[in-house]
Amino acid sequence: MPVWLELTVRVLAVVVAFLVLPLVVGQAEHKVMAHMQGRLGPMYAGGFHGWAQLVADGIKFVQKEDITPREADRGVFRLAPVIALLPYLVVLLVIPLGPGDLVAQPLDIGLFFVLAVVGVGVVAVLMSAWASGNKYSLLGGLRGAAQLLGYELPLVLAAASVAMAAGTLSLTGIVEAWRPWWLLWQLPALVVFFVAGLAEIRRPPFDMPVADSELVFGYLTEYTGLRFAFFLLAEYVGIVVISALTTVLFLGGWRGPFGDDYLGWLWTLVKVFAVAFVIMWLRVAYPRLREDQLQRLCWLVLVPVALGQLVLTAAVRLAL
Repeated sequence: MPVWLELTVRVLAVVVAFLVLPLVVGQAEHKVMAHMQGRLGPMYAGGFHGWAQLVADGIKFVQKEDITPREADRGVFRLAPVIALLPYLVVLLVIPLGPGDLVAQPLDIGLFFVLAVVGVGVVAVLMSAWASGNKYSLLGGLRGAAQLLGYELPLVLAAASVAMAAGTLSLTGIVEAWRPWWLLWQLPALVVFFVAGLAEIRRPPFDMPVADSELVFGYLTEYTGLRFAFFLLAEYVGIVVISALTTVLFLGGWRGPFGDDYLGWLWTLVKVFAVAFVIMWLRVAYPRLREDQLQRLCWLVLVPVALGQLVLTAAVRLAL
């Protein structure tokens, strides 16, 4: 098989696997939230427990009118949904689904690449907020910019702790170096990374840039139809990306309890969905924080914990 064809097949296989998961996560969120809140959730679309509800929502968004506000910066306004989704799709290319060739594009600096690309997502928030010409959108964008100042540093520090422990920036190398006792050793970094990751994808309780009870719908207020659907899909793909990174960095990636590498892709998907379930549960269980509370959490709790974990990791590495 030619090299270009082999690479194309690997890219398509991995991307399809990771793109199906956001749709599963989106559908599961309907039902998980419903059962946690003591209600049925979608029941009619598709016939069996509303399995086609997300498909129906997608068709509905396609049919809706695409409205661009008169005061909007039309070019930036229309480009923002693409910028919101594209970084997460690019990140999926370097996340290993399993051992060997089950990664679209292995990189020796995969972790550095992921952190750099994921950070581009907030640009879409600022673009949509500024270009909408709406005061509620602008307030949502300012909140998104404020969040960036808080969560980005602890996110990078927590990831650096794992890279230091594994001695590599390769995501595949990190999984291969992972040991079960890391769950205890890197537990503070895991908590910091997960919390900062929630703020990165603006999921409750860190959804202040949207805050529908305060800002109508924040930076998404003026979006309709397919462009709004792009933002919605970006949120679900973001959930998968943060869940996958948490799995690869802290939960052993494709490693299972029986050491069956040929089932590694299955263990990866199970772990990713388990972390995604926790993200859904947090949406139901916790109220939205204020922006100042997030800043205090990041700078007075997450950053000191992450720095302490770095010192601990360095000490253990020197001892070993």
